[in-house]
Amino acid sequence: MIEIGSFIKLQRTKQDMTLGDLADGIVSVSYLSKIENLKTQASPEIIQLLCNRLGIQVDNSEEQAIKEKCKEWYSMLFKVNDKEKIIATYKEIQEMMDTNLSENLLMFEIHKIRYYLILNQYDKALKKINELSEISDNFDNLQDFYWNKFRGNYYSLANVDYHQAMFYYKKSEEKIMHIDIGEDEAADLKYIIAVTHSELRNTLESIDYANQALAVFMKQYNFHRCAQCHIVLGISYRRIKMYEKAIKNYNLAKHLAELNNNKQVNQQTTYNLGNLYSTIGESEEAIKYYSEVVEDNEVHLHEKLIAITSLIKEYYKIGNIDKTREMINEAKALLDSVKNSVYYQLYYYIIYTYTYKLNGEDDRFKSLVKDKFIPYLRKNKDYGNLVAYSNMLANHFESIGRYKESVKYYKLANETYEKLINL
Repeated sequence: MIEIGSFIKLQRTKQDMTLGDLADGIVSVSYLSKIENLKTQASPEIIQLLCNRLGIQVDNSEEQAIKEKCKEWYSMLFKVNDKEKIIATYKEIQEMMDTNLSENLLMFEIHKIRYYLILNQYDKALKKINELSEISDNFDNLQDFYWNKFRGNYYSLANVDYHQAMFYYKKSEEKIMHIDIGEDEAADLKYIIAVTHSELRNTLESIDYANQALAVFMKQYNFHRCAQCHIVLGISYRRIKMYEKAIKNYNLAKHLAELNNNKQVNQQTTYNLGNLYSTIGESEEAIKYYSEVVEDNEVHLHEKLIAITSLIKEYYKIGNIDKTREMINEAKALLDSVKNSVYYQLYYYIIYTYTYKLNGEDDRFKSLVKDKFIPYLRKNKDYGNLVAYSNMLANHFESIGRYKESVKYYKLANETYEKLINL
């Protein structure tokens, strides 16, 4: 059962009431503070008066209905199928929670972090994290598992800080042996950790966790989740130059996605096959796969822009200037649509780096890449792009006879590459 003090504090802050507003005429402010922080146990009469002022019923007559509805909603958040249904069910539960003292309240509040992230309402997710931080010391092991998992989700999606995300995912993982959760829930966390290791370029760890998750999803014949694991494995094997294994995993992912009619996973696999062929210098094959993503009318805007910017790089690499310009124009037409995305700045820098390069606008090219793009890549620890664009700037300086600056950026590219392969 939720501690009554934590419940009162949660409801009071949600209603924007001060300690004085709630305590007035019932208890002193200092005594209410002790109740909320579990430093004292108030009498049932005082609890009743405080709950009356908050508009809350102390009885648990609707507890079973709340429990079942919460369970249904948590499952929706896990699978992320129908957002309209997720929103409608949330509102239904919130109405019940607003008038009942329920033992499901804390878990419901914790799952709101996941809810806001699914809806891309990152500010609300952060506000909820800050609100729950005040009472998180009172969470039990199961609540702690989700609390840390969803905080990791926030840092993966909203803040794009994979080191911080990993910190919370590992704290969540520590709780698994102390709680009773389904194999699929534990495997989902293993998969998320695999993805985060992949983002951090911890390739062997990524393979290990992806295989752990895959073993569970295979037992459950969950084709969608198996395909996701095979994509992570494909990326990892590409990075350690085990290209045959990478292709095998991508083809497995593609086959499973087609069996499950999963467009998104199919697109991700196609894009990653493009990356693989680009890495091994087969530009025509890479262009074929990137183009397949771009030409798919159902592809998400973010995936389309990633594929278009990849085509810009690939066409430029093989000297097809007309197609490079065509892709730049396509990317520019979509750029304003992603202004609120955390990746907007990256897209902008890539598009205008090639625009200035192709137009012979040397000063603007140098200013953008040297003063803005490279510092941005360093700050975000985007080592792959840092190698590519440091080399590009070094080549530019070499071509105009500025050898001292050229050496500086070749050195940066080499040092970054060393860091990349030693991660």
